[in-house]
Amino acid sequence: MTASPIATSAAQLSGKPIRLPGAFRVGLARGRLEVRMFFRERQTVAFVFALPAIVLVLLGSIYGSEAAAYGVTVGQLFTAGMIAGGIGATSFQNLGLTIAAERERGSLKRLRGTPMPPSAYFIGKVIQVFVCTVAEVVVLVAVGMIFYHLHLPTSAAKWWTLAWVFVLGTIACSLIGIGITSFASSATNSFPVVTLPFLVLQFISGIYVPFNKVPPWLQHIAGVFPLKWMSEGLWSVFLPARAASLEPAHSWQHGQTALVLVAWTIGGLVLCLTTFRWRSSRDG
Repeated sequence: MTASPIATSAAQLSGKPIRLPGAFRVGLARGRLEVRMFFRERQTVAFVFALPAIVLVLLGSIYGSEAAAYGVTVGQLFTAGMIAGGIGATSFQNLGLTIAAERERGSLKRLRGTPMPPSAYFIGKVIQVFVCTVAEVVVLVAVGMIFYHLHLPTSAAKWWTLAWVFVLGTIACSLIGIGITSFASSATNSFPVVTLPFLVLQFISGIYVPFNKVPPWLQHIAGVFPLKWMSEGLWSVFLPARAASLEPAHSWQHGQTALVLVAWTIGGLVLCLTTFRWRSSRDG
């Protein structure tokens, strides 16, 4: 957003400095633009929202009727886990691939050469991610309620847990997704850099396989990363309290979940500030 020619001329004649909009205001405008651009890409929208729902239906069709324990079905476990996976896919994977493609096309280089504050670009991306993750959660919750008897939270405490796990998880994964793109030399190379680790984490964090079936050494690795804790937080929201016995610690560990997500939020911010590149490797 820039001042109009009339306003500019008037300011120049009066000798007053031109006041450009602040970073937050520009970021809000950028966020609206990012959301519109995202939903114009129909194939991308279909992939982002349909893939987790399709995977959930497929896994649920194979294992959904099996009882995990404590009155919880495997289908309900998969649904809660896939919600965490959907948040991670939108905020980490898709955001990372999008930024890598924009850098390759030179879009980031051109934006950096405009008067737009750099922070406004990231504010816009975060807004777009939050809109998409909210829609993703709604879709997956609806699938779980229709097919696997998933129930909405029944207490204010569970709604609060859903809110802070969603917000912290989305912010942490978004920052990591933004930062990790700098390790890809091109848009093509961003797929193994971004997608491969995320796919592995989904398997060892209880998204595609019940977490109590994952070997202990892989559980320890998963415990380092946010996806496992996002899954555990969402299991505590959508599953009965007695289902905590399925966890290795036999409790939901909300304090540790918050600590890990905050730590990754700080770490992701540091990663972005120290590694983010506006130019592709071929631009020098």
